[in-house]
Amino acid sequence: MLEIFFLIGFVVMLMVTGISLLGIFAALLVAAAFMLLGGLFAVVIKLLPWLILAVVGVWIYRSMQKPQARRY
Repeated sequence: MLEIFFLIGFVVMLMVTGISLLGIFAALLVAAAFMLLGGLFAVVIKLLPWLILAVVGVWIYRSMQKPQARRY
């Protein structure tokens, strides 16, 4: 919801300052790309403890297992 308010305010400010319609579309594209990358980065940071916990869990599970004899 906050992103929508940002985009609306961004477009209004660009129109008030006299930027052309093509410039507004280009600026919206760049702003959307930055928000997408920022959102993905935030999700990675938010999920990082769970990813580390999963890696530690698999590491502990594998260390508890005895080696399997390979049959070819």
